[in-house]
Amino acid sequence: MDADKQVCGRLPDSQYVELAVEVFGMLADATRVRIVLALREGELSVNQLAELVEKSPAAVSQHLAKMRLGRLVSTRQDGTRIFYRLANEHARQLVSDAIFQAEHALDQTPRHHHTDAEVSA
Repeated sequence: MDADKQVCGRLPDSQYVELAVEVFGMLADATRVRIVLALREGELSVNQLAELVEKSPAAVSQHLAKMRLGRLVSTRQDGTRIFYRLANEHARQLVSDAIFQAEHALDQTPRHHHTDAEVSA
């Protein structure tokens, strides 16, 4: 039957298009983008994230709950503390690409197109 048939997710009629739109919707919030950027290097607690993104722990916790439901982040518990990390590399890549696209909108030669020597000069 068709259950064994692999479906390409990158075709316009793919069943994954609607799910991709949900992922973009989940990332269509500045605080959530900042959370993804903060989690690029590894896991952090709610309080650490709140300090980095300059929001209250309660607000960050609400965003993280939504991101967890959207499978963008996962958790690890250590005693009473919960640490968050990106669930996979794709959210990091989506946000990086969105930042690069934003640079294109603002700069004739975006920062990510400069060589390391040009950037440090």
